[in-house]
Amino acid sequence: MKKNMIRLGSLLTAIVFCSSSWACTGDSTRHEGGDAATAVTPDANNAGLKLPAGFGALKIIDNIGRPRHIVVNSKGEVYIKEFRLKDGKGIYLLRDTNGDGKVDTKVGFGNYNGTGIVIKNGYLYASSDEEVFRYKLDANENVIDTAHPEKIITGLKKGRQHETKSIVLDDAGNIYVNIGAYSNSCQEVDRGKGSKGIMPCPILDSAGGIWRFKADKLNQTYGDGTRYATGLRNVVGLDWNTQANQLFVMQHGRDGLFQMFPEYYNEKQSAELPAECLYALKEGDNAGWPYIYYDQQQKKKMLAPEYGGDGKKSVDDKYIDPVYAFPGHLAPNGLLFYTGNMFPEKYRNGAFIAFHGSWNRAPEPQKGFFVAFVPFKNGKPSGEWEIFADNFAGKEDIASPGQAEHRPCGLAQGPDGSLYVTDDTKGAVYRIVYKK
Repeated sequence: MKKNMIRLGSLLTAIVFCSSSWACTGDSTRHEGGDAATAVTPDANNAGLKLPAGFGALKIIDNIGRPRHIVVNSKGEVYIKEFRLKDGKGIYLLRDTNGDGKVDTKVGFGNYNGTGIVIKNGYLYASSDEEVFRYKLDANENVIDTAHPEKIITGLKKGRQHETKSIVLDDAGNIYVNIGAYSNSCQEVDRGKGSKGIMPCPILDSAGGIWRFKADKLNQTYGDGTRYATGLRNVVGLDWNTQANQLFVMQHGRDGLFQMFPEYYNEKQSAELPAECLYALKEGDNAGWPYIYYDQQQKKKMLAPEYGGDGKKSVDDKYIDPVYAFPGHLAPNGLLFYTGNMFPEKYRNGAFIAFHGSWNRAPEPQKGFFVAFVPFKNGKPSGEWEIFADNFAGKEDIASPGQAEHRPCGLAQGPDGSLYVTDDTKGAVYRIVYKK
């Protein structure tokens, strides 16, 4: 490993492995792509995770509420967004001050629930279920005034389901916000057996898609933004792909095909369908919800039963195709394109996806509860997906998500190239690293 001593910007920013046993026996050594070097050791048994050969993991903190999305600043300090307030705070800054890789200092601020959190161009952006705020950062990417954020977006639609607002920014001064559909499939009676779909679906005027706003304009509402893409039931994981210069999103597919239309679907079909879809979006795209769903087994866009489908009727090219399709009901809550140098070359520019785990695959076993990886080349998928980090649930046979010990949700990349994963069940934050 090439040695190159540099100034220590923060004690959390990099990881060194000095032997195959993960125990440091010499001086700190810089990882290519990192800012500094600090010796840390993965937890015994990699904090319970199953990882590819050469990787290790540690929990940097536990019991920190229900952290959803996560971001790591250039100094290696971690910001998490809480799904529910933790001790009255909705955002936490996590620091490691002694260099052992574990958080020993935490600072909470913000009095709102939410999911989204991003650092871009000198600001920390964070979302509630109805608004988006930003905080000015200092030169060390610490928030200058935690008590007085700027409100840049307000009045977003919030229903009784899919209410979280995930966010991402491009490189042209825009912020993209998911506004989930407050419905399963836009039926006259939501989730009602045999209930027909409303045509046209009125939800799509203010939800069921991605809206674009200016990242630096205060108090924007729907009239100030643009409906960038529509026909997306709910997007929790999303990221900006810098190779393609394009927005990518993971959609949560609809539920209950057998429960609502048993004349067309059996229980196994309902457990496996529809796909959880990765979409590459352009302005004006329509992914087709609620009128269609994507069947990954037939590799076709299918007419939804609420709108005259029977599991056999496919549709034309009016709606966009996914660029990748996963098995149904895995609940993709995090998406990250990896641009670091710590991991082997096969991971460069590929997509990591945090699957939160299903609740509605019965009587089939529930699935998910892992971080998957899809290789990319030139901004497009270039190979088959694989499970990268597994065993968050702590057991293989899961009958209901309440049995899972941990459920992965948010993903972030550290300045040294390590991968961070949140667990919004018991409040763990994992850091996954690679021994060069």
